[in-house]
Amino acid sequence: MTGVPASAAGGSGAKPVRGGRLGTAAVNQASLWNIANILTMVRLLLVPGFVLLLFHDGGYDPVWRAFAWAAFAIAMITDLFDGHLARAYNLVTDFGKIADPIADKAIMGAALVSLSVLGDLPWWITGVIIARELGITLMRFWVIRHAVIPASRGGKLKTLAQGTAAGMYVLVLTGPLATLRFWMMMVAVVLTVVTGLDYVRQAVVLRRMGLAAERAAATERAAEATEALQDSAGTTAVGAGPAAGVGSPVGAVAGVTDVPPVGTDVRPGVTDVHGAAEARDAAEAER
Repeated sequence: MTGVPASAAGGSGAKPVRGGRLGTAAVNQASLWNIANILTMVRLLLVPGFVLLLFHDGGYDPVWRAFAWAAFAIAMITDLFDGHLARAYNLVTDFGKIADPIADKAIMGAALVSLSVLGDLPWWITGVIIARELGITLMRFWVIRHAVIPASRGGKLKTLAQGTAAGMYVLVLTGPLATLRFWMMMVAVVLTVVTGLDYVRQAVVLRRMGLAAERAAATERAAEATEALQDSAGTTAVGAGPAAGVGSPVGAVAGVTDVPPVGTDVRPGVTDVHGAAEARDAAEAER
C-alpha cells in the first residue's frame, strides 16, 4: 500500500475488473509518483544539499567535502538510472521530460560554479561548459517543431567525463591525483565543445529538412486546391450547356433571327390560299 490516492497517482480511481483487460489509456498512463520521477526529484533535492555540504566550514574541510562528493555522486548515479527506467517500464511523464534535464544541468552547474567560487576551478572552464549546455537547450527548442535531436554517444561520454572531473575537483586531492583531475577536466572541456558543435550541425540540418518538408506540403496542398477548383468549374459548365438553347440569352437571340418580315401574314393556311388564288388568276388570263 502506497497510501497515494488513485487520482493523485494519475489513475481514475476505478478498481480493475477481475479477469478483465486494462484499457489503452490505463496502460499508457504513468503515475507521477513512479520510481523514475522519484529519482529525478531526489536529484533536484540533492542540489542545495550538495552546495551546503561543499561550503560548510569555509569550503576547505576535507571531511565535509567528502560528504559533498557523496551527495554529488548519488545525484550523478540517479541520472544514469531514471531515464533508463522510464523508457524500459513505460514510465515517461510530462513532469519527467521537463524535470530530468533541469536536474542534470542544476547539479552540474552548481558543482562548477561552487568550485569556481572556491577558487578550485578556473572560471573560463565553468563558462564554456555552462554556455554550451544552455546553448544546446535553446537549440533543441529551436528545432523541436521540426524534429528532436537524439542523444549521441559523444554526448554521453561528455556527461561521464564532466561528472568524473567535477567529482575529482570536489574532493581534496594532491599530487598525481590533482594532475589527473586537471587532464580529466580538459578531456571534458574538449568533448563539451566538440559535441556542442555536432549538435549545432544536426540542428541546422534538421531545421532545413523540416522547412523543406513544410514547403513541399504547402505546394502539394495548393496543387490539390487548384485541381479541385478546376474540377468544380468543369462540372458547372457541363451542367449549364443544354439550357443555352432554351432559356438563355443566346437561345433568345437565335430565336429572333427566325421572325418573318413585316407585313407577312403568319396565320396558318393563309399563305397557301393566296398562292392558289394567284395561280387560278394566271390560268384564266391565259385563256
